[in-house]
Amino acid sequence: MIYFDTSYLVRLYYADPGADAVRALAATDNIACAAHGQVEMIAAFHRKLREGAIKPAAYAAMLGQLRAHDEAGAFQWLAQGPEIYARIAGVYAKLPSTVYLRAADAIHLATAAEAGFKVIYSNDTHLLAAAKQFDIGGKNVIGSISPNLR
Repeated sequence: MIYFDTSYLVRLYYADPGADAVRALAATDNIACAAHGQVEMIAAFHRKLREGAIKPAAYAAMLGQLRAHDEAGAFQWLAQGPEIYARIAGVYAKLPSTVYLRAADAIHLATAAEAGFKVIYSNDTHLLAAAKQFDIGGKNVIGSISPNLR
């Protein structure tokens, strides 16, 4: 099983740069993500609609594909509980002021680390830079890294 953050999940449905590489990686194993990643993905689809990158029919199709894949068990959505939030609080307590760590990224990193993943796959500069704070590696199979792909 491999852990994808939202920047990679979106590429399973939308042809953002690097989608082919992400899809090839996804074909090698089962995908896990923090439960909130599903909502982030839907929000990213809506952002594409709002910005005019997709039409309403394409938005509806993406939501339908996601629902069908989810019902088929394509994703393992990992729940967050007190241990996740305690780990996040502990990281923030010692986090250097130079590290930019968003709350949603902290949830991804702590969830992946607590579930025993050694690597998280992402195209998010900030998440990848903060991964070591959670004793987890970060990998990007796309090549170029963008700081804000949600």
